[in-house]
Amino acid sequence: MANKYYVTIGLEIHAELKTQTKMFCSCKNNPDEDKPNVNICPVCMAHPGALPVPNKQAIENVIKVGLAINGNIADFSEFDRKNYFYPDIPKGYQISQYKYPIVSGGHLADFDVTRIHLEEDTANNKHDRGDFSLIDFNRAGVPLMELVTEPHTFENADIAAKTATNFAKELQLVLWYLGVSEANMEKGEMRLEPNVSVTTDPKKLGTKVEIKNINSFRSAERAIKYEAERMIELMESGKGADIVQETRGWDENKQSTFSQRKKEGSADYRYFPDPDLPKMKLYEAFNLE
Repeated sequence: MANKYYVTIGLEIHAELKTQTKMFCSCKNNPDEDKPNVNICPVCMAHPGALPVPNKQAIENVIKVGLAINGNIADFSEFDRKNYFYPDIPKGYQISQYKYPIVSGGHLADFDVTRIHLEEDTANNKHDRGDFSLIDFNRAGVPLMELVTEPHTFENADIAAKTATNFAKELQLVLWYLGVSEANMEKGEMRLEPNVSVTTDPKKLGTKVEIKNINSFRSAERAIKYEAERMIELMESGKGADIVQETRGWDENKQSTFSQRKKEGSADYRYFPDPDLPKMKLYEAFNLE
């Protein structure tokens, strides 16, 4: 290769939290439920007039993770509405956090952590009955922790893929040790979303691509390596302009990524504070010093 290429990785990792009930209602949080649509109620199904109530245990679980990685626990935090329209989102928006996450900063396994925030999980689309989709809403509203790292630049795709996967493994161990999540990747209780970009200048970031919902460490390592090498090949052949900011999926059978949709920016989600949920003074609520 004529040029030296650098690979930058940022990680977004979702983990379902281990609680008795869902994030904003009293429905059972049971990841092993086989019967569809039994752990649902007017709140998690977004019926008109149903009001959410925050799950204190879920908030405490996120605080525990923040303390374990030496993060900063916010005194003030709030929930926001993240607007997007998918069949697995009952309300047409997701209750999440934007400007005021519960945890900011921290460090684990070679990566600096940007933030850890709390949101609700989506429902689960099923495609096993024919040429159509069915939706199981048992998972809708389950407490979901999202951890976002700072970007980290590496000298090649192999090192980038291995280091990023090692971070995810270390985080899973932290979640297990604290008892806050089962983090079973085969069940979708922990899902990895690497952001990958390639550049010839280590002081600049290239156009990033997000690889969505990877459910195994092996797949994560292979997906990161494949995507970095795909970008390098495009740049080597003079087609660097074909690299666009987008969301891609990982095809386990083909061992390759594929385009899903153009990547939205934060403005596209039209975040605003949820008017149905109270502002949170965490130091007062949890007796933090």
